[in-house]
Amino acid sequence: MGKTIAQKIFDSHLVDMPYEGVNVLRLDAVFCHEITTPIAITDLEARGKDRVFDPSKIKAVIDHVTPAKDSKTAEQGKILRDWALRHKIKDFFDIGRNGVCHAIFPEKGFVRPGYTVIMGDSHTCTHGAFGAFAAGIGTTDLEVGILKGVCAFKAPKTFKFILKGNLKEGVYAKDVILYIISQLGVNGATNRVMEFTGPVIDSMSMESRMTLCNMAIEAGGTVGICYPDMVTVDYLWPFINNEFENKEAALKEYSKWISDSDAEYEKVIEYDLSSLDPKATFGYKPDQVKSISEMEGTVVDQVYIGSCTNGRIEDLREAAKVLKDKKIADSVRGILSPATPAIYKQAMDEGILEIFFEAGFCITNSTCGACLGMSNGVLAEGEVCASTTNRNFSGRMGKGGTVHLMSPASAAATAIAGKITNSPLYKG
Repeated sequence: MGKTIAQKIFDSHLVDMPYEGVNVLRLDAVFCHEITTPIAITDLEARGKDRVFDPSKIKAVIDHVTPAKDSKTAEQGKILRDWALRHKIKDFFDIGRNGVCHAIFPEKGFVRPGYTVIMGDSHTCTHGAFGAFAAGIGTTDLEVGILKGVCAFKAPKTFKFILKGNLKEGVYAKDVILYIISQLGVNGATNRVMEFTGPVIDSMSMESRMTLCNMAIEAGGTVGICYPDMVTVDYLWPFINNEFENKEAALKEYSKWISDSDAEYEKVIEYDLSSLDPKATFGYKPDQVKSISEMEGTVVDQVYIGSCTNGRIEDLREAAKVLKDKKIADSVRGILSPATPAIYKQAMDEGILEIFFEAGFCITNSTCGACLGMSNGVLAEGEVCASTTNRNFSGRMGKGGTVHLMSPASAAATAIAGKITNSPLYKG
């Protein structure tokens, strides 16, 4: 019987099986940020276990509130900063060198096909785009991971999604994953691996695959995962070129993680996405999704472009195509947060930031702040935001605020109109 990519990763990393169905896996990387990790650090200290299993495999960043907005967030940053210094964690990205965790860690080459990765953040599933098993976990599991370099998971059951067809111009990975979530529901893939395959995936960039996998959690999925291919190798090549004779050799090695043709799945779901149109959320759940055309005219107060979902250079380019030589509506606040300093600089070098600036956007540093209503774009009660982030829960971006999730192109078009509207790039 063949195996899925998740089963192959589990088998290669299995340390123990204390009882049926529970697998203790060796970890390749433990990612940390200043919101969830300080709790684990202080608890380990209180237990007399202030140690790390391997400082080279721990990567840490201050990203959710950066720079600190008050004494509490300053203290959270200090706890992480002092801990990283104390344990000689060289891959610690402090203010000025930091970026949104799920953007900067792949950008630095810290994720590889076949890896096991954990983080105290639900959107760790982003890194499955590389063919890795990457999962968000709670404080106790994070403590064990930091201390012992292992984590326990239930045996993986997998839903396979075969995405067929060709996306229309103006339709993006964000539209694809919103559509899938709308079909499954927010609990439809609970505790499941969501394996994405098919021609639509094959044609996607790594940035788009990360957007897709990022929101697997919004359908309840533990992990979103794609097969490693030459797109993966090309992205990783600056970090792996000393390990392989050429890209073909790297692809051959990484291809061992691809699911076997006779692997068993709990479900196999096929979608032909040729007629898919741009999507947006309504209400307060990620599975409440309509076509942008159905929401045409919905007035917004703010447009936010950024986050671990859609703050990469590809996203900024698509939004800039819409914004070029245009002005955003006087009634709208436009906020752009490039996901990392490298993306910020690239956008500056390409003239993208100038387009946003001339359109009337406020351009901020790299941060997660607005996405969860902590800083850099919090909504007032009753306000509405068109956002490229990943959650539209009630109060997510501020108490009493409403969030409509959409692609960067749709968000840019909405900023110009002052109300939800389809991007001119969409060819229906």
